[in-house]
Amino acid sequence: MLRNPGIVIIGRNEGERLRRCIRSVAGRAAVAVYVDSGSTDGSARLARSMGCDVVELDPAIQFTAARGRNAGLARLRELHPGLEFVQFIDGDCELHPDWLDRAERELSVRHDAAIVCGLLRERSPDASIYNRLCELEWKGSVGEIDWCGGIFMARADAIRADGAFNASLIGGEEPELCLRLRRAGWRIVRVDAPMAVHDAAMTGFGQWLARAVRAGRAYAASTSLHGNAAGRGWSRQIASNIVWGLALPLMAGISLAASLLLPAAALGAAVIAAGYAALFARICRYRIRLGDRSAHAALYALFCIISKLPQCWGMWLHWNDQRRARGAEEMPATGAGRVPVETGSRL
Repeated sequence: MLRNPGIVIIGRNEGERLRRCIRSVAGRAAVAVYVDSGSTDGSARLARSMGCDVVELDPAIQFTAARGRNAGLARLRELHPGLEFVQFIDGDCELHPDWLDRAERELSVRHDAAIVCGLLRERSPDASIYNRLCELEWKGSVGEIDWCGGIFMARADAIRADGAFNASLIGGEEPELCLRLRRAGWRIVRVDAPMAVHDAAMTGFGQWLARAVRAGRAYAASTSLHGNAAGRGWSRQIASNIVWGLALPLMAGISLAASLLLPAAALGAAVIAAGYAALFARICRYRIRLGDRSAHAALYALFCIISKLPQCWGMWLHWNDQRRARGAEEMPATGAGRVPVETGSRL
């Protein structure tokens, strides 16, 4: 088998970030495939000029990261059927110069590992609080892990055997793939080595909000597909979002409204506020144990709590899409065919 890894890059309108990404892998792989999701900034042309094989996705079908990665993987297999390792990277990232060699060595000696990832850093964590939040989010434990993000090297045979990414998922496709791989007996490993630099370029609250909604969709989608097998962490996250992002704010609002007539009812809102303060302190302590500065831990804790409401919204969007799809399946066919249902609601 050809051991030198193939590269799959996905992106849309990444601009200069894509140029940096391609430069970071140029000449260091058997082949690099760039999959473009409807860019209007000339990304596909740029990738071709820099030596990438380019796949441009049909815009008639919804763009997702899972679809892009699957298309890139399929193209790699056409070009090099015997390829042993595949490195996935997003167009807003740059690989560390030593990463490909380190990841190849790891997979070569760990025959039970399907995926290996390393340490991811944010390119400009001080540019905005949202970039800083990404930098904090990238921290993770080293060793065997349950799942990784979208930047990793995989054993091609393992990915092929397990059907690659679930293209029906709008988000959370990597944890869902890792779940299936682990159930098939494979291991997911993070090594203590620099892997890549990510450039979130997240400067506005709206960008962060949309990301939180996608996270809620991912939690709901994974549990819908796999139930309890998705892992207790996902089920706990869904329950936490419902309690802290929906139920308690509603109860606090009702208590405050009732206090206009019965002042003692304000006590309920005060108790709920104390609960949020305790949650904030608990998250802060956890992040400080991970090595965060106090100010960064507080920032992470605050936005972790704020995110629960948009994540609830994302969960509801997924469940509502499922309900509408089931309704369409149950609808009797007419001469004109079934009534089409739009799935994949967006924020």
